[in-house]
Amino acid sequence: MTRIAIYDTTLRDGSQGEGVNFSLQDKLRITERLDELGVDYIEGGYPLSNPKDEAYFRAVRDLDLAHARITAFGMTRRRDIAAEDDTGMKALVGSGAPVVTIVGKSWDFQVTEVLGVSLEENCRMIADSVAFCASRVSEVVYDAEHFFDGFRRNPDYALKTLQAAVASGASWVVLCDTNGGSLPEDVADAVEQVRKAFSVPFGIHPHNDGELAVANTLAAIRQGATQVQGTINGIGERAGNVDLCSVVANLALKYQGYNLLRPGSLARLTEVSRFVYETANMNFRPGQSFVGSSAFAHKGGMHVHGVRKNASSYEHIDPSLVGNERRVLVSELSGKSNIAEKLGEHGLEQNSELLARVLDRVQDLENEGYQFEAAEASFVLLVEKLAGRYKPKFERLGYRVSVVGESEGGPITEATVKLRVGESTEHTVGEGDGPVNALDVALRKALEPHFPGLREMRLVDFKVRVINDRAGTAARVRVVIESQDGDDVWGTVGVSENMIEASWMALVDAFDHKLAKDTRAHSVPTLAEVQA
Repeated sequence: MTRIAIYDTTLRDGSQGEGVNFSLQDKLRITERLDELGVDYIEGGYPLSNPKDEAYFRAVRDLDLAHARITAFGMTRRRDIAAEDDTGMKALVGSGAPVVTIVGKSWDFQVTEVLGVSLEENCRMIADSVAFCASRVSEVVYDAEHFFDGFRRNPDYALKTLQAAVASGASWVVLCDTNGGSLPEDVADAVEQVRKAFSVPFGIHPHNDGELAVANTLAAIRQGATQVQGTINGIGERAGNVDLCSVVANLALKYQGYNLLRPGSLARLTEVSRFVYETANMNFRPGQSFVGSSAFAHKGGMHVHGVRKNASSYEHIDPSLVGNERRVLVSELSGKSNIAEKLGEHGLEQNSELLARVLDRVQDLENEGYQFEAAEASFVLLVEKLAGRYKPKFERLGYRVSVVGESEGGPITEATVKLRVGESTEHTVGEGDGPVNALDVALRKALEPHFPGLREMRLVDFKVRVINDRAGTAARVRVVIESQDGDDVWGTVGVSENMIEASWMALVDAFDHKLAKDTRAHSVPTLAEVQA
């Protein structure tokens, strides 16, 4: 089995992506997750670039890492300065990292036009820098920047720069597609030439500007590369780096003869992907291969029908292998198979009459602007109502929302709700930063004395979408609310020409779902049932 070393640069190259910013604590938490996954190298940053990276290399020493080796990244020495006198070189070896990665120029155009030195001086800079670090740390990785562009235009010089690193003690030579524009066949050809010319282990560092980073990585590995440098979720500058989630899943599940990560850790891939998104305060990419929430989501009726018979008919792998799950979506495109699958997930009856009734109603509601793909809780409530099994825990008698004044932080919104719970009538007032917040507060005041389990429920997201924008201020809006308790997350939806009414509908569904869920799970009686 060939070991493929996974080199993660999320904390350095990934943080260069637009909108990505990690705190010191973020970097340490991600380091721990990557180590648990079995990543071989974790590039912590450039210790001379900023105080945060410098602090990282001090703090990471206190982590009890089981597998990963921490790597410090930096450039070759400056021109006309000895390596031992260069502040960047001293910072790299002074970081305490057991591995140092040095990036140098491989493209003659970059050497003369960007770096502004002679081709000979560039090779000396590479050799001196690698030799200096190799004598002071256990492992030196040499990143050959712009290698594939340089190899296409001047292959002899590109190989000469690699020779300078190898002769000076580099443990690895990594070929970088820095501009991200190479094609798989070009990568394969260049890698084959490197494999023939050098015996040192080598790797690949592709960017994704041509949407080919994963393909280029696999092409390089098939030609003998044994290290992959990339980021979780492919975050990084411009169009990003290669997505290690896709690379790892493809190598582990689609090819034979490769050993990577820690045994049994592949099933944590989706978890790590989403942890990095959350830590970076980024939205998930639903359509992301392998780990995206839509990667195994089925919407078309024909697809769901096939999956119900045999999952491999429309799924290339078992989603659980990467820690993901199958999802069946309900929409106007659904057939009875979608509805039946969804009813089965929730333990609901699947007689043909109910299936037809649910499908007709879903199509009618979607024509009005509803969408149930992100509002499964509203869908379940809809089915319960159509099946005649819906037993409301409270009755809505009315509500009102108004702006009552201003404070230092802005206007104050007041909501009044009137409900009947069993034999009791609740009339409560809540204040909030906006109408949804105020309605949420008022609802809680009315319901929590009767249903204490609501205290563990909170709203985590709120989205508004104008459906028929040509209607101007009379346009219909769709509101989707995401709620969460200790063990579940659910979505609800409301549609109206009035945004507050749409919000109220989605909010009530969220509370309804929580109460129904708690009743099923714990057989908690309502106040009316106790009184009866």
